[in-house]
Amino acid sequence: MAMRSGVLKAVVAIMALCLAAYIVGPLLYWRLVEGLVAFGRSSSSSCPSCNCDCVDSLQLLSAPEDCSKHDPGINEDTQKNFVELLSEELKLREAEDLKKHQHADMALLEAKKMASQYQKEADKCNSGMETCEEAREKAEAALLAQKQLTAKWVLRATQSGRKEVITNHRF
Repeated sequence: MAMRSGVLKAVVAIMALCLAAYIVGPLLYWRLVEGLVAFGRSSSSSCPSCNCDCVDSLQLLSAPEDCSKHDPGINEDTQKNFVELLSEELKLREAEDLKKHQHADMALLEAKKMASQYQKEADKCNSGMETCEEAREKAEAALLAQKQLTAKWVLRATQSGRKEVITNHRF
């Protein structure tokens, strides 16, 4: 029983040490690396040591700005590279926009062609409908004229005394 409590205390102590190392370790690591970099710069470079508080994770990922401000060669190269990258990006976007514009123009031209073709078909259809309507009106007028003529002949037949014609005839 005493051995189990001793093992339990040792396990808890090891876990506490691991947890403390997990929390404090990265901070100590970065402070140590920062100190080594500062020591390396002071012995091999004319750039003064940078005063950075690297607790913020964004500062860890970016280079300290103090050193590059003092070296005009680095600043000019960086600006030239930045301007070149921006101009290249603008050229790429311009080319992409030109390609999209050309594609849209082609699509518009194709749509105009299709609309023209559909308009021609609609005109043909309307012309055919007008022809059919005229033929129907003519046929209707001819039928009406034929009915009037038939009525006239039936009336004459009735007046001349022919009853069999009247009973067999339907209007």
